[in-house]
Amino acid sequence: MDDLDSEWQRKGATLSDKSAREEFGLTQDEIYTAAKAGTLQYRVASMHGNPWLRLLRREVEAFVKRKRGGSYLKDRQAKTELARVNRELRRLRTQMAQLKARKTELIAAIGK
Repeated sequence: MDDLDSEWQRKGATLSDKSAREEFGLTQDEIYTAAKAGTLQYRVASMHGNPWLRLLRREVEAFVKRKRGGSYLKDRQAKTELARVNRELRRLRTQMAQLKARKTELIAAIGK
């Protein structure tokens, strides 16, 4: 297996066209135009009969950097990371509340 194929298989090395639109602020037209021009490599995938494009993350980042600048790319990456951290904090707060409730139940059961 050559390096390109291994990159397509590596976790986190690819993203969908929808993720590229959300993470990097690209439009569908920009993605399709870049793919047709050969700037972005893609593979067509399908889930439940709905087609979508798999793109290489490093190529999308390079495309955004060329098109909109390095500061724009860093800003978008920071915003994406902040959203991920906030999601994880919400999940952990919910889990903590559930554990506290379970702890209270267990203490009450022991006290009987």
